[in-house]
Amino acid sequence: MTDTRPGPRLRHGRASLAISFFVQGAIFALLVTRIPALQDRYGISDGLLPLFLAAVPVLAGVGSVGTEHLVKRVRPGLVLRLIQPVVSVALLAAGSGSTVWQLAVALGVFGLTVGALDASMNMLGVSLQRAYGRSIMLGFHAAYSLGGITGASLSWVGAHGNLPLPALYAPLVATLVPVAFIAGRWYADQGGQDTPAGRQNQENQENRESQAGDDSTAVSMKLLLPLCLVMAFAYIGDSTVSNWSAKYLEDVLHSSEQLATVPYNVYMVTTLLGRAFGDLGVRRFGAVTVVRAGSLLAAGGFAVVAAAPGAWVGMLGFTLLGLGLCVLVPQTFAAAGRLFPGASDAAIARLNIFNYVGFLVGSPLVGALGGAWSYRGAMLVPMTLVLATLVYARSFTPVPTRYGDGHERPSTVDVG
Repeated sequence: MTDTRPGPRLRHGRASLAISFFVQGAIFALLVTRIPALQDRYGISDGLLPLFLAAVPVLAGVGSVGTEHLVKRVRPGLVLRLIQPVVSVALLAAGSGSTVWQLAVALGVFGLTVGALDASMNMLGVSLQRAYGRSIMLGFHAAYSLGGITGASLSWVGAHGNLPLPALYAPLVATLVPVAFIAGRWYADQGGQDTPAGRQNQENQENRESQAGDDSTAVSMKLLLPLCLVMAFAYIGDSTVSNWSAKYLEDVLHSSEQLATVPYNVYMVTTLLGRAFGDLGVRRFGAVTVVRAGSLLAAGGFAVVAAAPGAWVGMLGFTLLGLGLCVLVPQTFAAAGRLFPGASDAAIARLNIFNYVGFLVGSPLVGALGGAWSYRGAMLVPMTLVLATLVYARSFTPVPTRYGDGHERPSTVDVG
């Protein structure tokens, strides 16, 4: 009987990449949860603050596009290993300056490098999933969620203890940078040769490329567009929760100020739980079923939030949102890798841009609708967009793979 278990190199690569996802989740949370403190430190007006915040995802999109070209020359693992410390140091610089131009430079570096970091991490994750021959992508994003919870908790400790930002950031960055850099020694770039399935995948890809020439590495935006829309819709939903859940509970559902801080924490915890067990669901039921279930659950969560008579029912809605939305982004990256097996790095870099598109659109959209109409009605817009994911669910179907003998057989990465 053939042993199909992953070898040590793949297992070490999987663990080290999970550590990098965790570190990135913590670093990002340490930035976004302390934005009010950054505003106070630099004396930034309420009118100028949105420009600073919008610049980060815009530059991240530029960094993601640049990574598509960079990985044609160097391995994604090398990009990730070198870029992750820069992102962490940029966080420290943002919290340690004294003039607005220093913050602008620090956030500019943070934005450009975080785009490259997000792209290269997911490139490696898709490559490892292909080598494993089963769904493992949700586990990486679960590590990111755990890092986010950890970073947000540390930020709360810092705020509660009135720690200056440099005193909060410096020891954390001094700890996280070496951890991420050392873990990067075990990244498994194109590590699929550790298993029979991985060796076959590598051989199949080489055959496709040798037969199809340059066409095998072309990414068709027409084919990728449904996944781009799903990515944008998911992040519109996510940014709605992160930016408006507290205000919604306090202003619309008349909760206390303390209770209004709870929904986002609940959302993050349910996101972690959903991703921790989501790979098992994908292996058993397939990606299409999991994506459809996640879309329906998230849409139901928005509906509950919009109709909630009080704060506790509203928190139930945000709980459903976490369980539903959490599966969409990891599965969208995985689907792009399957759709373009000979050019998965390029596909993921382009898809990653719509992460930032959704983030940029979501918060202003809900805010504008809430101000002009009502916040209850505004919640129906991300609900509708999440439901639209059902239209594109077939894009998550395992795609036929053309082998060197000219025959096509369905990919089984989804179901393991």
